[in-house]
Amino acid sequence: MPAKTVHTAIYDTLADWEVGAATAHINNPAWQVAPGAFEVETVGLTRDPITTKGGMRITPDSTLAELSPAESAMLILPGADTWMTGELTPFARKAREFLDAGVPVAAICGSTFGLAQEGLLDDKAHTSNVAEFLVYSGYAGADRYVEQPAVTDGNVVTASATAPFEFAREVLGLLGVYEPHILDAWYRLFAHGDPAAYAVLDAYDKAAARA
Repeated sequence: MPAKTVHTAIYDTLADWEVGAATAHINNPAWQVAPGAFEVETVGLTRDPITTKGGMRITPDSTLAELSPAESAMLILPGADTWMTGELTPFARKAREFLDAGVPVAAICGSTFGLAQEGLLDDKAHTSNVAEFLVYSGYAGADRYVEQPAVTDGNVVTASATAPFEFAREVLGLLGVYEPHILDAWYRLFAHGDPAAYAVLDAYDKAAARA
């Protein structure tokens, strides 16, 4: 089956730690229901290299203007210092285009502000860093705010900056990358270091190798 592309937005001051767990395991076939079914591509405002919060330089695979929801399985929006300046508003508008087309969007940290400002969280259960952060967006969805590390409502995933593994769990679950019991074990291992979860994944590996 052809690979489905998950697009990850990249821009200067991107918060490195927020999306790495998700993107690394979208690309990791070890425990996937259909190994190799997904691939990750990066998308920027231009093709010029960006510099992350951690100082890494990344060159986008494509530009936002070239991105079509019809060619994507999901749009992932990391946090960045520039979400509240309006500089990244084009990504929020692209998120609207994705959701209108029925394609999921996953936002963490500052990018939740962008979705809120665009009106995309007004009728969705959602979370962010703190409720007060989103109030400054002027949105009408404050009564739908949930005090949880990560929340999925329909095709929208939102998460706090301090919840990269919860964010990844929601992203992987919405994409259907892993079977539910494997996703549960994945989360328990990577988020909590649960040795029993490692045993589940190891047994799955061995069974797959014998098949």
